[in-house]
Amino acid sequence: MEQAELFCVAGRGIRGVRSFDYKDNYKGQISFFSSEVFEEVCSQLGVQGKSPGVTRRNVITAAVDLNSLVGEEFEIQGVRFAGTAECSPCHWMDLAIAPGAEELLRGRGGLRARILCDGILRV
Repeated sequence: MEQAELFCVAGRGIRGVRSFDYKDNYKGQISFFSSEVFEEVCSQLGVQGKSPGVTRRNVITAAVDLNSLVGEEFEIQGVRFAGTAECSPCHWMDLAIAPGAEELLRGRGGLRARILCDGILRV
């Protein structure tokens, strides 16, 4: 579900999301996904009319090398994050996008991160 803003809570996740307060030090308090990767995968699979929101990632980015942020701290709109791991694609991507998506997303499935300070991300 697309939202105009996300309430990020340090160490806990995104308020209102199912993984909020999932467990201490959870590496996936927030997830990011590249709009360019989504468009490329859809093009390769002949998919039209789907939103990158079907990937179940929390934030859709543009012009960002998400893999380069693994192990790095970064800031977006005044909210600090620590990149923890790639979001490995799973069979869900074949259902959400199209058969073959999981394979095409290997190595570029997005970024998992911890939230380091409270703040609001807005579209």
